[in-house]
This record gives sequence, structure tokens and C-alpha cells, in this order.
Amino acid sequence: MNRTLKRAGRRIAMVACVALLSACVTLMPVDEGRKLIGSPQAAVAARFGPPPEVYALRDGTTRWIYSKQPLGQQAYAADFDRNGNLTNFRNMLETPELYKAEVGKWTKRDVQEHFGMTREPVQYYPRMERDVWTYRFRHEGVWPSLFNFYFDQDGILRQTQITPDPLNDPDRRRW
Repeated sequence: MNRTLKRAGRRIAMVACVALLSACVTLMPVDEGRKLIGSPQAAVAARFGPPPEVYALRDGTTRWIYSKQPLGQQAYAADFDRNGNLTNFRNMLETPELYKAEVGKWTKRDVQEHFGMTREPVQYYPRMERDVWTYRFRHEGVWPSLFNFYFDQDGILRQTQITPDPLNDPDRRRW
């Protein structure tokens, strides 16, 4: 009996350590990026590599997106002022950021500039006449989920939807 309890205790401790380490890995880029606030673009590129996506925003600032999609749940944004100095670094695929999307107002361009280009295949639903872009994220920082953006034929955001991420569905896992 004691031996079984010791094994169970070790397993629980191991699972807790893995969960804690994964949380640290998720937060590490944000912490590292925030230490660079005020630094020039060259310093950010030296730390994180050349930016895979660069967006010149309407206000004259620039955003670099470092996405972990399609299987990751993060897309880090490095925001630069007009002089090319870092002003903010954060994970854009968090619930409060995703809720900023404005149905009826935002376009595909707005979504792309805010979250980066989707890395999932774009779905098209002919009866709805909607393109759907999908991003993986942790809803409320906890639940593995998909955030779906539905666009009409003019590229206007018409609907958003949160669904469970089937890749993290325990019923679908094969051990």
C-alpha cells in the first residue's frame, strides 16, 4: 500500500513539474520581449530571429508577429514605434486580445495585422458563403480551444466562435 502511494505521489509530482515548466516556457518569450522594450528592431531580431510576419499599421507603427501556429497556442507581437523602438511585446492569442475583434467592422486585414496569418487551412462554407480562419489558443488561459473568424465574400468579419480544440480531446488521444 505504501509503495503504491509513493508511486502515485511521484507521478503527481512529475505531472505538476511538467505543467509548471510548460507554463514557464509559454511565459518566457513575453518576459524576454518585455525586457527589450525601448530597444531597436535589431535587438529584437537578434533575440528572436528575423520576423516571419511584418505589418505596417495604419498609425505608422510596425508590428512583427512570431507565431507558434498551427500546433502552438501563441502568436507573439512585437510592436515598434515610428522610430523603430520596441513599445510592447505580448501574446496576441489570449482571450482579452481575441475579444477585441469587432464583428461587422474588422476585415481580414485587421485580423491578420492583430493575430498574424492563420496557419490552419482556410475553411469555406458555401451555404453560409463564409471563409473561416482558425487559431489555437488557451481560452481564459486554461482550456485548449480554437478561435474561429467567419468572413463574408467582401472580407468583413461576420461572426466569431470558440470551440474545443480536438487535438486536446482526451477521447481522441491514442496512447
